[in-house]
Amino acid sequence: MIEGQEGVTWPQWLALARAAEDAGLEGLFRSDHYLSIVRGGEAGSLDAWATLAGLAAVTSKIRLGTMVSPATFRRVPVLAKMAVTVDHISNGRVELGLGAGWFEAEHRVYGFGFPPARERNAELDRQLAEVTRHWTEAADIWPKPVQRPRPPIIVGGRAHPGTIRAAIAYADEYNTPFPSVDDARERRRIVDEAARSAGREPLRFSIMTSCVVGRDEADVRDRLARFRERTRSDGPAIAGTLEQVAEQLDRYEGAGVERFMLQHMVHEDVEMVQLLGELA
Repeated sequence: MIEGQEGVTWPQWLALARAAEDAGLEGLFRSDHYLSIVRGGEAGSLDAWATLAGLAAVTSKIRLGTMVSPATFRRVPVLAKMAVTVDHISNGRVELGLGAGWFEAEHRVYGFGFPPARERNAELDRQLAEVTRHWTEAADIWPKPVQRPRPPIIVGGRAHPGTIRAAIAYADEYNTPFPSVDDARERRRIVDEAARSAGREPLRFSIMTSCVVGRDEADVRDRLARFRERTRSDGPAIAGTLEQVAEQLDRYEGAGVERFMLQHMVHEDVEMVQLLGELA
């Protein structure tokens, strides 16, 4: 999972996508922000859906999606059409992560409205319903997606009632950010109980968390130093050699996690993508 707003250039996107495909990773997901959150200065973002369309044309295996597109950025017919376009270019490899939007500063800089949380959550519900309608039952909206009945939809959150309600109604997957193992277990329990109460099958349960992996201890130290330099933070949630990181991921799997969106903050380090592939 790449934080595209941190100055990722098009050549870097190409290198990352090709590395992910060569490494046998399931997918490449990217954030959908316009303004840098960590690096600042002249770092910024190429548009998420335009980027995914380009990557869809030069890859053949990896799945591509957003983590997550804010409902505040685009009118829903535009969002639905963008995702369908990427689904056609990729021959059925797109996934839509959709959220309410949270980063107020970028809304101010780019002129997006930023209503109160209640209104943003209501807009998220509306967009989820409309995207689903555009992709499935709307008889006057074409073309439909390649994936049938529709591309997978991901809703994320920390297992609070609003995101749980939206996910149960419309999504295929619930993604929760930066949990501890105990947090993941508890959030999985809440999501599963909500699905049972609604009479539907359990959602796929995934997490997004930061990760640094190295070939050996010295490699880990070097990558951690670069991580701290770029992010100005203490370190990622998951870090270590291949064996150490595999053990950490195993603990999350034991808590019910089915898919990992491993946040790669030092996007210049394409070699680490290959190491992530060795964990798969």
